[in-house]
Amino acid sequence: MNQTDDQVLELLDESDLILLPAVVVMNLDYTRNWGSRRMSKLNDAGVIEEVERGYYRISSKGRAYLTGEIDAVELENSE
Repeated sequence: MNQTDDQVLELLDESDLILLPAVVVMNLDYTRNWGSRRMSKLNDAGVIEEVERGYYRISSKGRAYLTGEIDAVELENSE
C-alpha cells in the first residue's frame, strides 16, 4: 500500500460509486496503465472488489483499512 493507493480507496469510499479504473485515474490525474496495475493489486489485496468485469468498488476490508482497523502490514500478510 502506498499514498496513491490510499487516494484510490478514499475516492471510492467518498463517492460510494462503482467505477472503472479509467474514471479513477482521470479524477486522480494518473495514467490509465498505472490505474489498471494498482487497481488489480488492490483487488488482489481485497480492499476493492470487482463488481462486474472492469468495474470496482471499495470493499468492507478497504473501509476497515481507511479507518485504521487494519493496517498495511496485515494486508500484505493476507496476500
